[in-house]
Amino acid sequence: MAGTEAPSVHVRGRVVLGRDREIDELWVKDGRVTLTRPSAQGSSMLELEGWVLPGLVDVHCHVGLDADGPVDDVTAETQATADRDTGVLLLRDAGSPRDTRWLQRREDMPRILRSGRHLARPRRYLRRYGLELEDPAMLPEAVRAEARSGDGWVKLVGDWIDRDLGADGDLRPLWPQAVLDEAVAAAHAEAARVTVHAFSDEVVPMLLAAGVDCIEHGTGIDASTIGEVAARGIPVTPTLLQVAQFDAIAARAGRYPVYAARMRRMHARRYEHVRDLFDAGVRLLVGTDAGGTIAHGRVVDECAELVAAGIPVRDVVAAASWQAREILGYGSLVEGASADLVVYPADPREDVEVLRHPTAVVLRGRVVAGRLAGRSAGHVTAR
Repeated sequence: MAGTEAPSVHVRGRVVLGRDREIDELWVKDGRVTLTRPSAQGSSMLELEGWVLPGLVDVHCHVGLDADGPVDDVTAETQATADRDTGVLLLRDAGSPRDTRWLQRREDMPRILRSGRHLARPRRYLRRYGLELEDPAMLPEAVRAEARSGDGWVKLVGDWIDRDLGADGDLRPLWPQAVLDEAVAAAHAEAARVTVHAFSDEVVPMLLAAGVDCIEHGTGIDASTIGEVAARGIPVTPTLLQVAQFDAIAARAGRYPVYAARMRRMHARRYEHVRDLFDAGVRLLVGTDAGGTIAHGRVVDECAELVAAGIPVRDVVAAASWQAREILGYGSLVEGASADLVVYPADPREDVEVLRHPTAVVLRGRVVAGRLAGRSAGHVTAR
């Protein structure tokens, strides 16, 4: 659309910009938001009315990966499409063996922030998932390489079961503290942030000492570390859909009874643990861990799990939309921002189940999903 043409979309109702920031309407012109009422409105403009959120965010998913490792391009596209169609318009890919830059060039696909490959050790993570470093001392240089090829994030595997301990096998940190410190510093020198897979309590103090920027799962954050995590503003992605599988994982770990018992304990208190994080003031993010054993397109299920854990719906919706966008550097629906938004028939801040029924998913100014996908003109009330 030429810059002199009329807006293509008019959105009105309750447009949520942040916790205490709402407006009554906005327009979409040239794929971008404008808050200024146009002097002329074209006859072909699509009118949308309802409750509007900035595009949802899944901060922990894996496009290009399934339970067996890398997938083909068709499957990767199907994964990204499933996320988009639920209203997720920004993905932080928290580690993938596939280069998905080709998806980033697709105007109809959600925006993807790639963290490169998982960085792990041999036999200390899932096979075919990441880059396995024979020598821990290789980590800093591997971090530099992933930071340079990624989109501002690097993903480390902080702990995993050590099967070499036999029946005593349990979660153990993968990296010496000095190596971890150097690796995080290397990422920061490349203007990249570091997020870390962390199940155990043993690894959390090491991550804090190294200065990591985000923690994934965080099931081992306990009374000795929760205050520091909160005070330093380190976001945590609880991935409750993943933690819900811990009991099944324990059932398959008969040769490792110590590990199995730990996984069952973390599973049993998963809701209590997330409430503890929230009550302590930890910044929670919403991530599904889709792409391994969890299907894509389940961000609403993850939101519902957080609500079931006792997190207020309004805080969950914030974590899944504008708060996550701000943390990732994408901001909200301000003047000139890309028109990435979702229209709902009711207020999802009152009922998380509303998130399952978007009327219109608007990406880069185009309706790409929802029951109005394909509509280009006319008035629609999202009720």
